[in-house]
Amino acid sequence: MARSGPEVADIFRRYGAAYRESHGASLCIAQRRVMSAIELCRTAAFGGHVERCDHCDHQRICYNSCRDRHCPKCQSLARAQWLDDRRSELLDTQYFHVVFTIPQSIAAIALQNKEIVYGILFRAASETLRTIAADPKHLGAQIGFFAVLHTWGQALFHHPHLHCVVPGGGISPDGTRWISCRRKFFLPVLVLARLFRRLFLDYLRKAFDAGDLQFFSSLESLRMRDAFLRHIAPIQKKDWVVYAKRPFAGPEQVLKYVARYTHRIAISNNRLLDIDDGKVQFRWKDYRNGYCQKTMTLGADEFIRRFLLHVLPDGFQRIRYYGFLANRYRAEKLALCRQLMQMPPPTPNRNREVNKDYRDRYEALTGISLKTCPLCRCGTMVVIETFERASSRAPIMDTS
Repeated sequence: MARSGPEVADIFRRYGAAYRESHGASLCIAQRRVMSAIELCRTAAFGGHVERCDHCDHQRICYNSCRDRHCPKCQSLARAQWLDDRRSELLDTQYFHVVFTIPQSIAAIALQNKEIVYGILFRAASETLRTIAADPKHLGAQIGFFAVLHTWGQALFHHPHLHCVVPGGGISPDGTRWISCRRKFFLPVLVLARLFRRLFLDYLRKAFDAGDLQFFSSLESLRMRDAFLRHIAPIQKKDWVVYAKRPFAGPEQVLKYVARYTHRIAISNNRLLDIDDGKVQFRWKDYRNGYCQKTMTLGADEFIRRFLLHVLPDGFQRIRYYGFLANRYRAEKLALCRQLMQMPPPTPNRNREVNKDYRDRYEALTGISLKTCPLCRCGTMVVIETFERASSRAPIMDTS
């Protein structure tokens, strides 16, 4: 059913042109593409089809989506398919949620060097988890996990951090047994934080020495090595924030929980309250004040600026897999895990039929029918006509 409240697309359609005119020089190609994709999503510009109910003859026009991964309206099918794929990979063990964050002074560098610094964040966090887990003093096993990058806080400020979901155990070094961690305890977060800090800063210095980092505006002075080293010196002695949330109640609860993280964007449409007189009003949760629900009002210009902070570089993978869940050896390693844990093989996944109509795939994955007539609730909506995208518009790349 169509949403009746304001949407991010409405903000871009109403104020996007003025924003481009005022800030065009500072917009990268990826940000321009995202703005255009969201503005044109579910409009005639992308083409679509006409459906008619086979029971009451009700008709409706359905426009195609942009399928951009930053669009609030285009994540449902991708999220459902991802969760279905992960369901077959669940192990009969406890699961943990570990979060890695970086200091604000590093986040400022990341904003001007997204691909490099976000890549370092993934590398340092993954090496930290695998190194400490492999240490016989802690777990002494090869673990597997996936990590999801988020770059925002509730108020849309730039706040890069990784959410890692980790089974509570791993494969012994000789591959002959499954080693479980202690109940409700995975790895010591203080040890994780210190190794993460050291690895991250080592990789950041190497990136600087290789000439991979760029600095502009208020950070321009950091182009000089002495200034760069002075900038990062204070945070070498500070505690970095790495924390483990409460372990999940069981493997099935993992999927329900991570659905909130994997395909989330900076702000969803259901948090928007009003768009009026150049202002955008939305709900946000104040984590520092007892998780209080509050309302924030921003000028449309500032809202768009904050939203675009979180556009990722083209081709950047924001969900990555490590250890025995790494793509290359996943099937083989998971089969070994199940064998060591005496688990039955997973049920074959039958929802991955790429040629199936997207409406059928969505219903198979979610149980929600997109074909039921919204008027009579009895008939089935049947496609009776299709129309192509407007030829005057250049195609926008699918980034989902």
